[in-house]
Amino acid sequence: MRAVVTGGSGFIGSNLVHHLHEYGHSVLNFDIRPPRDSRHESVWVEGDLTQRAVLNETLRSFKPTVVFHLGARTDLGGRSLDDYSANTTGTKNLISAITDTESVEHTIHVSSRLVFDITHQPAHDYDYRATTLYGRSKVEMEGIVRASAQSTSWTLVRPTSIWGPWFDVPYRDFFDTVRRGRFLKPAGVTIYKSFGYVGNAVHQLMAIAGTPDTSRGKALWLCDYEPLELSQWADEIALGFGRRGPRSVRKSVLRFLAKVGDAMARYGYSNPPITSFRLNNLLTNMVYNASSTEEIAGPLPFNRLTGVTETIAWLHR
Repeated sequence: MRAVVTGGSGFIGSNLVHHLHEYGHSVLNFDIRPPRDSRHESVWVEGDLTQRAVLNETLRSFKPTVVFHLGARTDLGGRSLDDYSANTTGTKNLISAITDTESVEHTIHVSSRLVFDITHQPAHDYDYRATTLYGRSKVEMEGIVRASAQSTSWTLVRPTSIWGPWFDVPYRDFFDTVRRGRFLKPAGVTIYKSFGYVGNAVHQLMAIAGTPDTSRGKALWLCDYEPLELSQWADEIALGFGRRGPRSVRKSVLRFLAKVGDAMARYGYSNPPITSFRLNNLLTNMVYNASSTEEIAGPLPFNRLTGVTETIAWLHR
């Protein structure tokens, strides 16, 4: 496989680039930022998805057979859709470069679970309900990909909440909060989440790339097949750090603390420990049916406890 990974300096991209390199595939990371993992500097090409000429030349020179399109602006701080041009114009530019590169056999476009509101159970794959500008930019991105059906072979994947080595906010914050004994579990509540360990996400991406005839034209969830229970996961993380499990508190206490966090954010504090937005996400069940992904990728290589152990080892390093 000859693979170009846009956004290969990001969290999932770093793990994917490492896997491709370790298993002897030819890989190139196209990213505006340098690699998080310094071992990947030799396969990094600095590039901006919104600069079409550079993107065209990169693909034409490298001649990839597969493109993993992870490059995007992913934060929620934009003030207009124009701030997310990497997700929209960048995808248009990439598809144009792919159509001009005969070697490309298949492209995996990475979207987001935020094309749907967390409380929305979509009636079909494209029953969108985005509530953030980032989510709206990904809805537009998916439309651009779907419109290219006559000229390119593609699969859309939607990561849910992926965690593991090389992660950043918010899930690294979750591990750090548990490690410091500052995570408070909502008492009397059972919360299920379709999260995914990054090693399993990479396995799924590789399986999708290896079966284009099966995955072509589909929108697939990228997550572990079995949802985790949040309190149990927090206990497992605490145990991995050699700490006692998090304390349980009433939801009313958490809502008060969230309002304090809202006030801190209004007065310029950049990263309050908890806000109403974060608390609502925390308390909401988020379960997705990944059976279509399972049919393609088969059993996952990592269980949750192994993922926790490897993530904590990486944090220690």
